[in-house]
Amino acid sequence: MYLTSEIKKEIFKKYSGNDKNTGSAESQIALFTYRIDHLTEHLKKNKKDFVTQRALIALVGKRRALLDYLKRKDIERYRNIIKTLDIRK
Repeated sequence: MYLTSEIKKEIFKKYSGNDKNTGSAESQIALFTYRIDHLTEHLKKNKKDFVTQRALIALVGKRRALLDYLKRKDIERYRNIIKTLDIRK
């Protein structure tokens, strides 16, 4: 499996400070980004996998909603996560 609990803990620790803080916007955005990157690579190999394509579009929408929330609440945290994850605006 591509997303083990160790990988999740590492992502949460890196972006939210500790591995127990799974609900922060930064950690959720980082997790969505990891999953989006994985699904994008899968779709490059399997162009006709439309179920995965739909899931990818849903994940991008969820990440966008979290980024919009973070932008409204704290612009500095938003700018920091955009720069750290190298996400287009």
